[in-house]
Amino acid sequence: MATQTPDQALQHARSAAEAARAAADAAQVYADQAADALGAAAHALTGGGVDPTVFRLAIFVLAVFVGYYVVWSVTPALHTPLMSVTNAISSVIVVGALLAVGVEAVPAFEGGSGWARLFGFIALILASVNIFGGFLVTQRMLAMYKKKG
Repeated sequence: MATQTPDQALQHARSAAEAARAAADAAQVYADQAADALGAAAHALTGGGVDPTVFRLAIFVLAVFVGYYVVWSVTPALHTPLMSVTNAISSVIVVGALLAVGVEAVPAFEGGSGWARLFGFIALILASVNIFGGFLVTQRMLAMYKKKG
């Protein structure tokens, strides 16, 4: 195998990232179309009798399976950028969770829901663990590329 220059490696990584982005965009379009079609079919078959919560839960379960297979099919070269995106998403979740937990501290809101505060706290803990773990995994992967002493 011929060695690549840093510019060639960078170009190769960019092309792989662009291909992954195009695949993700196409998957999102297909998922949106499938969700719309499933929603219309469920509505037509039951005469509008499907509870929206049940339908959204079914979509969530399908998204978990699709996400699992998408993440496990990512090439090793893209794991570090994937972790960076995951950390960015988790940081947005932390901001939303802080808002949910601190809703009582805002004068415009009178108390807020106890459930919102509980779920906000759980989201805050899980997102914080995800961010910390993501940085550990990224650090470990980057250490694999360092030259040995």
